[in-house]
Amino acid sequence: MTSPNRQFDPRRRSLLRGAGILLGLPALETMAPFARRVLANSVDSEVAKAPVRMACIFFPNGAIMPKWTCEGEGEGDAWKLSPTLEPLAAMKSKITVIGGLEHENGTAGKDGAGDHARSSATFLTSSRPLKTSSRVKLGVSMDQIAAAQLAGKTHLPSIELGLTASRSAGSCDSGYSCAYSSNISWKSETQPMAKETTPRQAFERMFGSGDAHSRREQNFVRQSILDVVSEDARRMMKTVGDTDRRKLDEYFSGLREIELRIARNEEQDRAAMPDIEVPYGRVDSFREHARLMFDLMAIGFQTDTTRVATLMMDTAGGNRSYIDVGVKESHHGLSHHQNNPETVAKIELIDRYLVEQYAYFLTKLDSIPEGNGTLLDNCMVLYGSGLSDGNRHSHDDLPLILAGGGGGRIRTNRRIVAKDSPPMGNLMLSMLDVLGTPAEVIGDSTGKFAELTS
Repeated sequence: MTSPNRQFDPRRRSLLRGAGILLGLPALETMAPFARRVLANSVDSEVAKAPVRMACIFFPNGAIMPKWTCEGEGEGDAWKLSPTLEPLAAMKSKITVIGGLEHENGTAGKDGAGDHARSSATFLTSSRPLKTSSRVKLGVSMDQIAAAQLAGKTHLPSIELGLTASRSAGSCDSGYSCAYSSNISWKSETQPMAKETTPRQAFERMFGSGDAHSRREQNFVRQSILDVVSEDARRMMKTVGDTDRRKLDEYFSGLREIELRIARNEEQDRAAMPDIEVPYGRVDSFREHARLMFDLMAIGFQTDTTRVATLMMDTAGGNRSYIDVGVKESHHGLSHHQNNPETVAKIELIDRYLVEQYAYFLTKLDSIPEGNGTLLDNCMVLYGSGLSDGNRHSHDDLPLILAGGGGGRIRTNRRIVAKDSPPMGNLMLSMLDVLGTPAEVIGDSTGKFAELTS
């Protein structure tokens, strides 16, 4: 076995290879001595620093803004979480709530109806979609601007995830292509990035190699990653200290637990689906589905498998029901609440429930030590919608939260309210700067959102 210093070269990260599996390891104390020597002999201080990661999470249909909007403005105790955002109480010191940004390109203009399709299309592009059901045209999304510059530095430039299957053909909203409603990630003006909605497929894409579809078609049963690398892991355990040994044990246990959860979920699906059509969305599994995807993103960031991820909680105008919180009606239908108190109360339950899933992801990231802090400290995790008031189809004062310190570049525990309704594209430019993948312009941006890093 190679010496620890060679094995844990921070420029390449450690990789375990076996049976077509590619697996990165978390940062270990064993890496530190070599990292310090590299730093001492290099003019590039970034070599030994943890990379910044970015995740963007979209939820549809806007929110009940009076219950979303926080009290106060500024830093620390100057502001308080709103009722909808109360599930983030434990994470308050590591989030920034942002108000006042808009997507002018999401408004009707001369295009008429179709606000839901425009809300997802503009979310990370800040661009106006061409109203068509076939020849789509939009703009490159923030995540793909970053992925293009990070290509080759990680196993995957980016990972696109969702909890509802995509549709790329036909019209889904008043003459707009389903591609707009189903995707927030766009590689080019005409090419959306198809998202993975099945945990197993996402797992294979992140940690497998080769053609996963072909392997499934051939009914190939892939041996567990932990079984493949167990011998290497046991040998490695003997060469590291107690702290690193605990880290490795927690890491491998976490990865095993995710695999087992995926396997259990697949067994439930097979049992439920032999001869009947399963109800749309399988609402009872929404929470587990969401948290599996969040766990996969966390491990993807932890192992530096990817530094860019997106997740759609549902498609734009999504009709999911949320039985877990006692809401049987469709989300989209309820969003046109016409200020009916009973309907508004149901949307409030959904808004808070979705924030709870976001809080779970942040807690997960914050539980993973990295450097002098946690993985969350080296992340930017954007959560928001392309609509504010779903009843009015408003595209101004968007509901947005940015969690994580961006590697020390972002001051957190703040509520920022932008003046004069700047485009959300300005925030994207500043986030790209923090990630180290700058851009001159994105969509209708007019400059950087200086408040983010001031």
